Amino acid sequence: MTAKQLSVADFLNEAGRLPVIDVRSPGEYVHAHIPHAINIPLFDNDERAKVGTKYKHAGKDAAVLLGLELVGPKLAGFVKQVRRLNPEGKEVLVHCWRGGMRSGSFAWLLNTAGIRARTLEGGYKAYRSEVLSAFAQPRQLMILGGKTGSGKTDILKELARQGEQVIDLEAIARHKGSSYGAIGQLPQVSSEYFENELFDAWRQLDPARRIWLEDESRTIGTCFIPYPLWLQMQAAPTVVVEVPRHERIARLVREYSGEGIEPAALIEATRRIQKRLGGKATQEAIDAITTRDYATVADIALSYYDKSYLTGLSLKKSTDLYTFDAPTDNPSLSATQLIQLKAERN
Repeated sequence: MTAKQLSVADFLNEAGRLPVIDVRSPGEYVHAHIPHAINIPLFDNDERAKVGTKYKHAGKDAAVLLGLELVGPKLAGFVKQVRRLNPEGKEVLVHCWRGGMRSGSFAWLLNTAGIRARTLEGGYKAYRSEVLSAFAQPRQLMILGGKTGSGKTDILKELARQGEQVIDLEAIARHKGSSYGAIGQLPQVSSEYFENELFDAWRQLDPARRIWLEDESRTIGTCFIPYPLWLQMQAAPTVVVEVPRHERIARLVREYSGEGIEPAALIEATRRIQKRLGGKATQEAIDAITTRDYATVADIALSYYDKSYLTGLSLKKSTDLYTFDAPTDNPSLSATQLIQLKAERN
């Protein structure tokens, strides 16, 4: 019984209601996978390497035979695992790397056991091609800029709450974008998985409506914004939120002196930008961290980050750039006024 193959678009549409099983090895899955997919590997990492070596030295038939020997004892376990995923519907989606033997064999087993299984045509490789091509499609982007500590992330959340389309790049990257950006965040994922999660958010938005994103450098920690999207962001209209420096310092103190923030992490992050701060300013910042004088730390760090941001702003390709004065740190009010401002400019 040959499993029906679905195009990437149809597969992802069905993934909204059905479990997705990724039968690639654990190593492949951990590096990057389709968001929400569940890993039930046909081969573990060592087994996959053995089959690959056998194929290289003895050919396809020998590799298939070895694969059958390795997989045979696991067949009943595979069926039991899958039945637990969708016990009532008895229907799942399956994919491997190229949409070939691994997913085809796994789907055949499930169909034989009474579980309807369909596979992804072209496998994860085809999905990745779809991911990368999606960001080249023109969208009505609106970039929210502003110096460090301006509360841009909270303004984005308020824009979303008020009905605007928003993509929070820093939340997807698990990083706030500066030397201090990993503090208090979950461990970062691979840049490839960042792209997959970004695509997952991107494809759910209405292409006929504007999309707000925060102004970012090309890299957010160790994650790279896909280059086609980066080019669109550079050319998109940008509104720069101007928040008084004392308000930004107060926000940074709240964000980086809370529960779970270790002084050692702040010191390490400060040392990473020592060449930009200068030796004297770096030591002053470290001394301030030691005495818990976080306002001084923020003030010193802003002397570098403000200059860096203004330099990046001057390199933008967009000619549609304007400022918005926010005299107080009030994300809800700022979001409301930004929506009104954009409507007036249109």
